[in-house]
Amino acid sequence: MATLKEVKTKIAGVKKTKQITKAMNMVAASKLRGAQSKMESFRPYAGKFAEVLGSLAGSAAEDASPLLVSRDEVKKINVVLCTSDRGLCGGFNANLLDKAARLQKAKAAEGIEVSFTAFGKKGRDWCKKSNFPIVDAYIGVVGGTFDFSIATASGRKLIKAFEDGEFDEVHVIYSEFIGMARQIPVVRQLLPIPPLAKEPDFEEIEEIGKESHVEHICEPSADALMGELLPKNICIQIYSGLLETSTSEHAARMAAMDNASKACDDMIGNLTLAYNKARQAAITAELMDIVGGAEALKG
Repeated sequence: MATLKEVKTKIAGVKKTKQITKAMNMVAASKLRGAQSKMESFRPYAGKFAEVLGSLAGSAAEDASPLLVSRDEVKKINVVLCTSDRGLCGGFNANLLDKAARLQKAKAAEGIEVSFTAFGKKGRDWCKKSNFPIVDAYIGVVGGTFDFSIATASGRKLIKAFEDGEFDEVHVIYSEFIGMARQIPVVRQLLPIPPLAKEPDFEEIEEIGKESHVEHICEPSADALMGELLPKNICIQIYSGLLETSTSEHAARMAAMDNASKACDDMIGNLTLAYNKARQAAITAELMDIVGGAEALKG
């Protein structure tokens, strides 16, 4: 059995750990409010932008932009991997890296070369450890304070590399924020841009109502607008993925630190019980020595 001093030292150590986890939980909660507010403010804009593009795609030519044209043979792809810079957020990074590993393995099995653009230290370090090519790395973005310029800079590089033939496809992996207890790793194709609209189902339109079919009148032509808006759409998707991942990271860290604090409480309870048992055993042993000594003197 551990001595009283050892148990007391362990209790003090666990209490200090709990102070740290509680502080990290409060910091994550504070950052979560700001990140979630930005994400929720940007979602309607991204949704409306996609709606307008879908409307334009119906009236634009198939070759309106090189960003829409799929390559006959895919040999090289780039994956934009969004992870956090720090750990202590449960399985948040592990789930994203598992998604990336599955994608890389599937593409490699098809004979496709996969490279990565890493947002976050965890993703960059994983690529280095696995000997995967890293085209670009951005540290201090996810989970921190950033604006649209970082997505614009990254998006322009990816678009140029795609147009120059360095990549045949570009995908993004990020964590979609569903709620405080649920964040889902998502893989989405950025380039070539997937079909933005389909032919309208007139039976569905009749059932839903004519007001659901919106036609946008545009000037200049739809082709000219598509050429301008499609590159911006890539940057919007990257920025949206970064916002979603940042919010998911803070939520995951908040939940992980809350669980850690509860685990500390359980450990303190168990150690306190062990301390009391050890103290009681020590007192009982001292009493037995005293009684034994008194009986010896009587004899």
